[in-house]
Amino acid sequence: MNLPTKLTPIADGIHAWIPHASGSWGFANCLLIASGTRAALVDTPYDGHLTRALLAAATAVLPAGARVETVVNTHANGDHCFGNSHFPGAEIISTRASLDHLCTEPGPGQMHHLTHGTPADQPLGWYMRRHFGHYQYRGIQLVPPTRTFTGHHQLSVGAIPVELIEVGPAHTMGDLIVHLPDQGVVCAGDIVFIGDHPAHWQGPLSGVAAACETILRLEPQTIVPGHGPIVGTAELRDHRQYLQDLEGAIHDGHAKGHSAQRTAEQLARTGFYAHLGLEERLMITTAVEYRHLDGDDSAPDLIALANRAATWAFHRHHAGIPAPTPVPAAS
Repeated sequence: MNLPTKLTPIADGIHAWIPHASGSWGFANCLLIASGTRAALVDTPYDGHLTRALLAAATAVLPAGARVETVVNTHANGDHCFGNSHFPGAEIISTRASLDHLCTEPGPGQMHHLTHGTPADQPLGWYMRRHFGHYQYRGIQLVPPTRTFTGHHQLSVGAIPVELIEVGPAHTMGDLIVHLPDQGVVCAGDIVFIGDHPAHWQGPLSGVAAACETILRLEPQTIVPGHGPIVGTAELRDHRQYLQDLEGAIHDGHAKGHSAQRTAEQLARTGFYAHLGLEERLMITTAVEYRHLDGDDSAPDLIALANRAATWAFHRHHAGIPAPTPVPAAS
């Protein structure tokens, strides 16, 4: 893995860790906030190797005597919280909904089994090895939040005020964004993906778009997405448009009586936003949106959703089918 050895400066005391790799899963962004001898980290990496790389990069910018005393998890996906155990004694903050639904997330042991214990010649096993085989899940201690909230939560990191805003259900049941008003920075978690199609596990898409609107109302200068490069509000508006276009296309397929699979495959085959990577994620988000349209409020089966994406990618890969020709985005 080609990981960054330096953090990206954003503002005084604010640095981002951006292990960007388009077309991949799990390389989530993290935000370090430091003031005086106080420091906080927004999200922790997927495994010990990534977390140690982040910590090594952070030593160059942390003030003398400072250590990470607060960890904020934007949501419960493992690539944003599996590194929590590397910050012993830190207060770990999330939304209450995120903690309540932690049991639905695949833990480190299950991720290890899915990556190494499933048949390599079957879609899910093939896909897991391809995209997750470089992570080391054995030995990860899952550390849940120690403080939760609903709505809003205020804290200070030294002289830096920090606002946590609950925006879920959206990507997951318990998403939050982190607002640094004095610096004009928002850490968006997986409300925002840049460079790849997102995989939204909870939805509905209108909830994700509404979370984008919440960010825009804060008028930030800098937005740190969950995955991909740092952006501004123009790119966020483009992403919101993508979400609205995707919602419209899915709802149209549902109204025509098409299955979720047929609708998702049609989107992928016709090059819906074809400049984005990981088109197979359309299988996940479309199936999730259909659940809302069908009034299904049961807990989603995340492994079954992942298998939809894996099966599409497996058959495309083994059939040697090239990427679709891009088509213009809907206006």
